[in-house]
Amino acid sequence: MKKKNIAYILYDNIKTLLAALFIAILIRSLLFQPFYIPSSSMEPTLLVGDRIFVSKYTYGYSKHSFPFSPNVSNKRLFSKDPERGDLVVFKTPADNRTDYIKRLVGLPGDTIQFINGELIINGKKVIRKQIEKKINVRCGNFFLETKTYIETLPNGKQHLVSYKSRGSLQNSQKFKVPKGYYFLLGDNRDCSKDSRYLNSVGYVQNLNLVGEAKIIFFSNDTNISSLLKFWNLNNSFRIERLFKKL
Repeated sequence: MKKKNIAYILYDNIKTLLAALFIAILIRSLLFQPFYIPSSSMEPTLLVGDRIFVSKYTYGYSKHSFPFSPNVSNKRLFSKDPERGDLVVFKTPADNRTDYIKRLVGLPGDTIQFINGELIINGKKVIRKQIEKKINVRCGNFFLETKTYIETLPNGKQHLVSYKSRGSLQNSQKFKVPKGYYFLLGDNRDCSKDSRYLNSVGYVQNLNLVGEAKIIFFSNDTNISSLLKFWNLNNSFRIERLFKKL
């Protein structure tokens, strides 16, 4: 009798765990997925140590909506076009595995170019207004002295961007965005591997879009606290960034 009870309890627990796992995978695949920000390419919008929720349903569903990107279909289900200015998580075209987050600035058919550090879309300068004279922004293990601007895209969407205060590197070729693809940039314009680097990122296909970043649900300064500096965890919390909409 006892053996039957133990077997029943074990079976019941396994069933509960499998149901919970199934629900978690369903939520992660169809609704929201958490992501960690490991680099400074999106500063000042996103900081290293931010944790964000990404909406999986905003652009519909593709094979990259699901764990391990199963090769079940080369189409999007319930597809919806992204908008200029969206913060997009996508699989890099180079390997179709690595997750990147960048800002969508170029739509299919657009021409994109940088001239003397200014972003040009379809032959017109993108409006920007300086709000910070000089701040230090991380770039890998170094810091860049930058100026911060409010940038206004052609559809009216605004966001913060950083450019080097002395001699921004931006003089680029003219990029023509192909049909079915998008052009994405980091907000930390002088320290971001993005669509300007055609051999490693380049134009991003609609199928590679994973979702739209919606909210920061947690943030801590990794310079103050990490797994090796766990005693500083309380001092590293960025309370002001909790539940910040993007």
